[in-house]
Formats: sequence, C-alpha cells, structure tokens
Amino acid sequence: MSSRLSRGLRNLNPGNIRRSSVRYKGEKSHSTDSAFKQFESLEAGYRAMFVLLHTYFVRGYGNTIEQFISRYAPPIENDTEAYIARVCRTSGVGRSEALDTLSAEQMIPVVCAMSEVENGVVADIDAVNGGWRMFVEDFGA
Repeated sequence: MSSRLSRGLRNLNPGNIRRSSVRYKGEKSHSTDSAFKQFESLEAGYRAMFVLLHTYFVRGYGNTIEQFISRYAPPIENDTEAYIARVCRTSGVGRSEALDTLSAEQMIPVVCAMSEVENGVVADIDAVNGGWRMFVEDFGA
C-alpha cells in the first residue's frame, strides 16, 4: 500500500522539501531519499512547510502566494504558473493577496492546497492542524 503513496507522503514530507543544510524539528537525521527530506511524522512535515513559508516572509522574499510559490517551485523545474493558479483556486486566496504567515486562518488553506499539488491527494487536515500547532509552539502565532 505505501508504494502507492506519493514520494512526499512516503517521506512524511508533504511539501517535497528538498534536502539542504537547513534542519527542521522532526526531520530524520539519516534520510534514505537522495533528493528530499524525510520526517518522523506527517505533522512534522507540515510544520516544516509552515516554517519555510514563514522564513520566506521574514527574509523579505514576499508575502503572497505568487511570491511564495515562485520561490518554492521555481519555473526552472516546475510549471510555476499552474502551481500558483491551483493553490489560489483550492485555497480561495488571491495570488497577490498579502498573507500573514502567523495566521492559521490564512496559512492552513494555503499549505493544504500546496500539499494537494505536491501529492495529488487532498491534505490530511488533522495532520496539517497538528503541524500548525507544532509551528505555533515555536513561532508564537
């Protein structure tokens, strides 16, 4: 059954966050995937998505879906425009609408939509909410 899951869900990394020197809480110390991070739980994977988007905002990379997705899924390896359109349609957030990365009301639908694009299935809302709670514990939303 697990072989039918998308790579992101098998890795408990619903955002398909690439391996890098950045370490996230709940990230496995020894990933068996050569390209993508692996997490201890789906909630930790969702937490990492919230952290990454919040980091984009804090570092001045933007605060809209268009700006976030353009960085998260660059055109060199993705159909970024289609990704943006799908996240906007699914989340109900406009592409240029300013987002507050510390707002559950705004960010949970965005992360759910991104997860759906990345994995081809509707996000597990309980796991998304669990990831949000973990994020809030560290970032005080």
